Amino acid sequence: MTTENQKTPTGLTLRPSSAADLAAIQAIYAEAVLHGTGTFETEVPAIEEISRRRDEVLSRGLPWLVAEAEGQVVGYAYANYFRPRLAYRFCLEDSVYLRPDQQGRGVGKLLLTELISRCEAAGARQMLAVIGDSDNLGSIGVHRSLGFTTTGLLKSSGWKFGRWLDVVLMQRQLGSGDQSSPEAS
Repeated sequence: MTTENQKTPTGLTLRPSSAADLAAIQAIYAEAVLHGTGTFETEVPAIEEISRRRDEVLSRGLPWLVAEAEGQVVGYAYANYFRPRLAYRFCLEDSVYLRPDQQGRGVGKLLLTELISRCEAAGARQMLAVIGDSDNLGSIGVHRSLGFTTTGLLKSSGWKFGRWLDVVLMQRQLGSGDQSSPEAS
């Protein structure tokens, strides 16, 4: 884990996001909203909403990362509380989004690996993946390759693009997980 920019073997730079990245982040997410099933959001949020969401994540001491190639943001990842109630503060949900031309090239795996590391360093104990669409084999495979196991399936829980979509739930222990009190750490 690093708090600085990290150059990867693939020539990508992984770094904390900045306000200057918001337009690129919104463009990546807009593509996912309008053409993908990884998110069940159906309306593209305004850049002000993306900024509010990022501020919320950062205010909790959690990471919001970007992957940059040749000066362009090509993907991003963040973690936030799985649910807003305080008891969930050690259980995070990850989100990873990539430009379509970057999918299948290992960028998502690099982002998620760094996100896991930073979340462990922040004291999180569990990470959940709430994957839209059981046909989202790329996301399921990346999560599985990093130690996530499938813990559930919510059948036909979303309606998008004229069809029912499942949600795949996956989980990975972080650090010592449930083997000790996180408040004793």
